[in-house]
Amino acid sequence: MKQFPKESCRFSWVDHNSLPDLSNVASSGKHHLIGIIPARWASTRFPGKPLHLIAGKPLVQHVWERCQQCSILDDVVIATDDSRIEEAAKSFGAKVVMTSAEHPTGTDRIAEAAAALPNATHVINIQGDEPLIDPALIDQLGESLLADSGISMATAATPITDDALMDDPNVVKVVLAHNGDALYFSRSPLPYRRSESPALQLYRHKGIYAYRRDFLEQFVTWEPSPLELAESLEQLRALENSARIKVLITDDESPGVDTLEQAQQIEALLR
Repeated sequence: MKQFPKESCRFSWVDHNSLPDLSNVASSGKHHLIGIIPARWASTRFPGKPLHLIAGKPLVQHVWERCQQCSILDDVVIATDDSRIEEAAKSFGAKVVMTSAEHPTGTDRIAEAAAALPNATHVINIQGDEPLIDPALIDQLGESLLADSGISMATAATPITDDALMDDPNVVKVVLAHNGDALYFSRSPLPYRRSESPALQLYRHKGIYAYRRDFLEQFVTWEPSPLELAESLEQLRALENSARIKVLITDDESPGVDTLEQAQQIEALLR
């Protein structure tokens, strides 16, 4: 497993009742599923985004509260590289893992956080900028991973009904095998429609991931792959290393927050 600087990983939470260290929390059963919410301060388009107030609460708190509604998660932690986010998270009762600010990808941050959670057998990476994420989708991802030991990862996709999205490089497309596993992800139109295919359904990838712990530990030891570098999509590293990625089809189109304008739109929806 990739080694992280010892000083970069610190686990803490609000201590209302002298709670024990998370590593001592007994699993609810054979498996122990942890939801990890990555929340980094630096953002080219929106610095400090996790603490931006939406309807009176920090953005990351909305995500954390959604996770509290899940039935499959044994625990939820926020993984951050900034003490301001740590303090805010502790103030609303969240558990926090402090991680390095030098991680090249979100998966690396998740892996470092998971290293501080030895009881975790499965990890769900819940994007910290989706305040309206459906708790049922998180549960379904966890259930799908537990149901098939041959699956390395699980993620989600939504049907594309607007052809204009196919040409948008910010919209990641995914094509599937008959069994629901991912065949490929791309920022380009996928697949290329040279001729009519009436049964063809087009899908947009939704950036939420569930991992087996052993696979997550292995994934971060692999070098970034050629397709990953070309598309800037780290899930392609998994496919290039012959991993199975299960894709759940969902109608959850909860918007993410990448800009101040999008945060304002979310606030209008919540209000």
